[in-house]
Amino acid sequence: SNNTIALDVNVTELKNKSPERVLYIGNSYLYYNDSLHNHVRRMLEEEYSKEIDTTNYKMVTISGSRLPHHIYEYPLNHKNLGAEEPFELVILQGGSGEANTISERKDFSLKAKEMIEKIHEAEAEAALYMIHAYVEPHEKTNPQMIIDIEDMYIKAANENKILVMPVGIAFENAYKKKPNFNLHKDYDGTHPNLFGTYLASCIVFSSITQKSPLLIEYDYFGKINSEDKNFLQNVAHETIEDFYGVEL
Repeated sequence: SNNTIALDVNVTELKNKSPERVLYIGNSYLYYNDSLHNHVRRMLEEEYSKEIDTTNYKMVTISGSRLPHHIYEYPLNHKNLGAEEPFELVILQGGSGEANTISERKDFSLKAKEMIEKIHEAEAEAALYMIHAYVEPHEKTNPQMIIDIEDMYIKAANENKILVMPVGIAFENAYKKKPNFNLHKDYDGTHPNLFGTYLASCIVFSSITQKSPLLIEYDYFGKINSEDKNFLQNVAHETIEDFYGVEL
């Protein structure tokens, strides 16, 4: 069990566990490594046994952005993005320094509430993508960061009665098991590398479907070998069970 979790999550599942019309809003943490939304889509397609129409499956990112930087009402109107039907799920990912101070956490909380209300008005479900913490060589690496991130994301999710996806916790759990298995770009200690993106994709997949990531055959067209894939899927599986208190 993960001893860093300070709060229990109130929402442990989406109402719709097979959404195909999904909007991701975030920054480079999503678009690095050929884009998290593509990896998740391929995992979902495998689970659904059919192709997802990419017309209604979109990602909107701004480099270096935090929640307050997003002009989200425009993409939320699906027609503005060339989508034929309204989105069923909108996933929000905040900025990396956003949990650092009390005032910044308050800004996140206020903006999350505003965005989630608008998402619900558009008749979509909302979910928060809990980011990961920095590691060396990032100069702001510190053990408090993930605690502040967890606290901020779980509180916002609970206050707004929505799901939070425990990506950051999965990174912590992976590093506890294999400290030398890198999930970050080694040159900056902030952006995910391909393994980090794959782990995050497994977490998003399982958070949406409540299915175990151990069932996923997708390995990014052979780019991730079976040993690494199994390790990352196992970490995701255990993290999801532990975080939501479910059995997959």
